[in-house]
Amino acid sequence: MNITGLEGLVFGVDDVAACTQYLADYGLEPIGAGRFEALDGTAITIAAADATHLPPALGTGSMLRKTIYGVADQATLAAIAAELRTDREVKQLADGSIEALDDMGFLLGFQLTARRALDLRAEAVNAPGASVRRPLNIPAVNEQAEARPRTLSHVVYFVPDAAKAEAFYTGRLGFRCTDRLLGAGPFLKPAGTDDHHTLFLIQTPPFMKGCEHFTFHMGGPTEVMLAGTRFVNKGYQSFWGPGRHKMGSNWFWYFNSPLGCHVEYDADMDLHDDEWVARQAPMSADASQLFLFQSRDKWAPGGPPPGKGGPPVVKGV
Repeated sequence: MNITGLEGLVFGVDDVAACTQYLADYGLEPIGAGRFEALDGTAITIAAADATHLPPALGTGSMLRKTIYGVADQATLAAIAAELRTDREVKQLADGSIEALDDMGFLLGFQLTARRALDLRAEAVNAPGASVRRPLNIPAVNEQAEARPRTLSHVVYFVPDAAKAEAFYTGRLGFRCTDRLLGAGPFLKPAGTDDHHTLFLIQTPPFMKGCEHFTFHMGGPTEVMLAGTRFVNKGYQSFWGPGRHKMGSNWFWYFNSPLGCHVEYDADMDLHDDEWVARQAPMSADASQLFLFQSRDKWAPGGPPPGKGGPPVVKGV
């Protein structure tokens, strides 16, 4: 099934004002009606938790209400509807999209993709021996450079039965496992994208079921560092990072959020086709990250800035 990737996530939140400010500071554009878009139109949508138009909550502390996937064509939309109707209710919405529950109770929406095509430069690096470099007289460092999320990358679910959840996505929707962290769960990608993963499943007790984090792709590692530093300077709490993952190879920086989950910046994720053979490794810090930095106040070799007792330590997992 030609599912192209994530189009959006919908949350029912406790503090609309705080979430509105958070998503705008993160770099998404407020469109109205609680919708915040990346450069390609993929989006996070929020509403008050008690809003009557929202889908039901998961019954845990999670604020995620709906995960929306794009599909390439009407034939794929019809095929998904036909497949899922064999054993569950599939609703046809007025806008032509459909929705149904997965085997863990997460509400999924499927619609014709509305992503806007992007024509943007990737980060250029000067490397001896490489033909493609940054142009002459163009400094790499620009403190005023724009660093905006380009596209919704992936979502991570806490699930009570990772094997059952994986079987639904691979057996019913055509997702493939690209890598696996033993003791946690699989990285999964749908057929219509080459990204290493669009969905990651983590085995947890039932009371934790929900969204662990979501992330948007940035234009490169410098943008991750620039956007993350700006976020820290606005007072948001770093949770994990910056660093670089092993599985997927993406650069990352995670933050706490008022949306009841973590929110990440990422960049430079691996791309895979059907020839890729999934790897597996026991879940550990060594398997999860190649390296991890620490966020701290600016300093020079002479010591921390005046009035600072020492750099704060950012705790990761």
